[in-house]
Amino acid sequence: MSSRPTIKDLAEAAGVSIATVDRVLNTRTRVREATAQRVLLAAEEIGYHAAGLLKRRLRETRPRKQVVVLLQRSCDAFYRALGDTVDKVSRNFGRFALDTRIHFMDEVSPDFIVAELQNKTLDADVVILVALDHHMVNLAVDQLNADGKIVLTLLSPLSANGCNGHIGLDSHSAGRCAAWSIARLSPRPGKVGILLGSHRYRNQEISEISFIRYLREKAPDFVLLPSLLNLDDERLAAEATAQLLDDHPDLVAIYNAGGGVDGVIRAVRRERGNRRLVVVCNELTTNNRTALAEGLLDVIIATPLEKLANELHQMLDQALSTRPDVRFAPVYLPVDLHISENV
Repeated sequence: MSSRPTIKDLAEAAGVSIATVDRVLNTRTRVREATAQRVLLAAEEIGYHAAGLLKRRLRETRPRKQVVVLLQRSCDAFYRALGDTVDKVSRNFGRFALDTRIHFMDEVSPDFIVAELQNKTLDADVVILVALDHHMVNLAVDQLNADGKIVLTLLSPLSANGCNGHIGLDSHSAGRCAAWSIARLSPRPGKVGILLGSHRYRNQEISEISFIRYLREKAPDFVLLPSLLNLDDERLAAEATAQLLDDHPDLVAIYNAGGGVDGVIRAVRRERGNRRLVVVCNELTTNNRTALAEGLLDVIIATPLEKLANELHQMLDQALSTRPDVRFAPVYLPVDLHISENV
C-alpha cells in the first residue's frame, strides 16, 4: 500500500518549491493566481489529502468584484432564465469572487433605464444589461465606462461608445430563418404579419429587416403587412395578434420578432380550427414548448443560453484581468431552431 502524497510530492507535481506550496496552503503571502491554480490542479491529480482545503483557501482569497445585471421584465420566463444563466456564471467563476446582483426592469422607458443605471451601479465593477438603443441610455453607458466600469450588453447591442462588449443572437440569421420557415411551411402564399417590441431594440430591428429581405428575395408571392409594435408586452401582443387575425381573413403566417409570446399564443388559440396559420416566435420557455406540442406555434428561434454563458464567462475573465477600456469584438451566437419534434 503506497503512502499518501506529501507536500514535497505536491511541489514536484506542480513544478514549484515547497515554500510556494506552503504559502498557497496557509495564505501567508500573496501567490500569483496562475501559480495557485497550478498547485490546486496538481493536488487534485495526485490525490493530495489537503486538496479540499486548498480549494477553499483559493476561493477565500480571490479578489472580489461587484457585478450588476439589469434585465427586462421579471414576468417574462425567458428573462428569468437569462438571469439564472448569468447567476450560474457568477457562482462558477474561478479567478474572481463575483458578488452579482440581478435587477429586473419592469418599466422600459429611457428615463427609467437611465435612473436604474445611475442608482443601481454605484459600486459596480461590471454592468451587464439588456436595454433599448436610445441616446439617453447611451450617454449613461458612456458615463459608466468613463467612471472605470466595464459595460457589457446582452441580446441587443447599443450604439454607445462606452460598451466594452456584446453577446447576442445572430439576428440576421434569426430573421432569415423565420422567413425560410414561413415560406416552406405555408401551404400557399398570402399575407404575413410581423410583430416586434420596438425598433429601438437593434436585435429586433435587424431580425425584422432580414425577415423582410428574405421574403422579397426568395418568396415574393407573400404579402408583407406593416409591422405592429407590442413593446414586448403580453397584453399588447395578444391585442396586436387579434387585430391581424380580425383584419386579414387571408392571413397565412405571423412572425413575432420580439417578446410577449404568451399573448400571441392566447390569440392564436382562440382562432384555432378556423384557419391554418404558420406562427414563428422567439425563445424556448415552458409555455412555448407546450404551444409547440399543441401545434399553436410551428417554429421557435431560441438563444442558446449555454453558449451565451460560456462566452460571457470568457469575456468577463478577460475584461476583469485587463484595463476597463478594453474592447471586445461582438459575439453573435448561432440560432437554435425548435419544432414540435425536437423539444
